[in-house]
Amino acid sequence: MAGQRGWALGVPLVAAAAGLLFAMSAGASRGSDLRASSGLALPDVIRTQTRVVERKAVQVRALTSDVARLTDTRAAADPALATLAAQVDTLGAAVGTEAVTGPALTVELNDARTGGRIPDGYTVDDVIVHQQDVQAVVNAMWAAGAEAMTIQDQRVIASSAVRCVGNTLILQGRVYSPPYVITAIGDVPTLRAGVESDRGVAIYREYVDRVGLGYRVTQSAGVTMPAFAGGLDLRYAKITE
Repeated sequence: MAGQRGWALGVPLVAAAAGLLFAMSAGASRGSDLRASSGLALPDVIRTQTRVVERKAVQVRALTSDVARLTDTRAAADPALATLAAQVDTLGAAVGTEAVTGPALTVELNDARTGGRIPDGYTVDDVIVHQQDVQAVVNAMWAAGAEAMTIQDQRVIASSAVRCVGNTLILQGRVYSPPYVITAIGDVPTLRAGVESDRGVAIYREYVDRVGLGYRVTQSAGVTMPAFAGGLDLRYAKITE
């Protein structure tokens, strides 16, 4: 009887405790799913933020055009401003703030087409393009004297950051999937030689032969690249000896 009495007393206590926990959970979640997967929402977040960046880029281009127009108007009556504007025009092509046209070399990198089967002895990391692969091509082109460069549809400069997450490329607030297309304006034979002799690119090309990574090099007699749309101020930098 004592055991039955203890059980009879315990059941209400357990039920009360369970009810309290349910109430606390409901209050904390306010009717939402506490265990909703943030991973499932991430693609939506990326798409939303990409659209925000695209809208901001349009605004930046419009404001830049307004600044140029007002500068030209004021420079006609202000010799000091006219001198500064001329310096900006002179440096614009080198800095990347002006659209440019010229002969170009293009390198396209793509994930391997494995048909869902990873070659024996390799992992999934071996059949996708990584950040260091894109960066190797970019560095090789700059080192070979590239005068201007785009990655995908964006103009980049020497300080542009290339960052990959999984098999997607994040560049200046936008997200891209492979194939990754890097185009550089300059002396095409020199650019090609620079890419072909680069050690990082050579390692990538080894995996082209081993697992079928995509690698294609083409050239064009004339390519027009837009002006760089990002910020030019360095936020984190230090002088080293």
